[in-house]
Amino acid sequence: MTTSAIYSSPEILSGMPVFRGTRVPIKNLFDYLESGDTIENFLKDFPTVKRDQVIEVLEWAERVLTTGASIA
Repeated sequence: MTTSAIYSSPEILSGMPVFRGTRVPIKNLFDYLESGDTIENFLKDFPTVKRDQVIEVLEWAERVLTTGASIA
């Protein structure tokens, strides 16, 4: 199970998963949400990330976590 919103390459941030087309780590989104911040603030602080990418990542994470599907 994969999503087109996430990209990983050894040449970008040592392979850390990022939002496709950016150098913004996916982890940043979860850090924002964990601290109680909003998606709107995340998008304001990282303007290269699109709202539809954030939604796709969150929906993907939900599917993986609720179905036990592999992330590969």
